[in-house]
Amino acid sequence: MSVALQIREVPEDVRDVIAAEAAKRGQSVQAYLLALVQREARIAGQAQEFDRLSAHRIVLPDELKPENVIREGRDAGFETDRR
Repeated sequence: MSVALQIREVPEDVRDVIAAEAAKRGQSVQAYLLALVQREARIAGQAQEFDRLSAHRIVLPDELKPENVIREGRDAGFETDRR
C-alpha cells in the first residue's frame, strides 16, 4: 500500500534544480523524488540494521585484525610460506 506525501513551501530555485535533474534523467519530478525518497529510506534501513547487529560484534585480537594479517603477508610471508 502506498501513501501520498506532500512538501510545502519548496523554494523555486530548489524546485528548478529538481525539475532539471528529473528531466536530465528522463523522469518526471514525481518519479525522480520517489526514487530519492526510496534511496534515503533504504540507506536509513541499512543503518538501523547495522546498529541492531552491532551488539553482536566481537573484538578481534590484534594478530587477527585484517590490517595485521595483510601486513604479515606483505612483509614476511605467511606462516605456511615459511616452511
